Amino acid sequence: MMDKWMKRGFYLGVGAAISGKERFEKMVQDMVDKGEMTPKEAKSMMNEWMEKGQNADMDFTNQTRAMMKDRLKEIGFVTEEDYYKLEARVERLEKLHRENEND
Repeated sequence: MMDKWMKRGFYLGVGAAISGKERFEKMVQDMVDKGEMTPKEAKSMMNEWMEKGQNADMDFTNQTRAMMKDRLKEIGFVTEEDYYKLEARVERLEKLHRENEND
């Protein structure tokens, strides 16, 4: 059920982004057509807004990743880094134990 709602939310967000992008492109093209902006200025503006959108997406992704990591820790999952630290510790202890048995 939750997966279904997450998919719907994702598709809704993608649809809104595409619709917003199309409206923005039309608005910029209308400004070029009216002589309010040159094609070069329009291209520059589009590139600037695309970059801002990509940066916002990256920020959102990083925030989401951090939030998920925190939630997983809260319910008892260990990070990959913690796992490898524990694995190395166990290997060191096993090696030490074997050495002590041979003495």
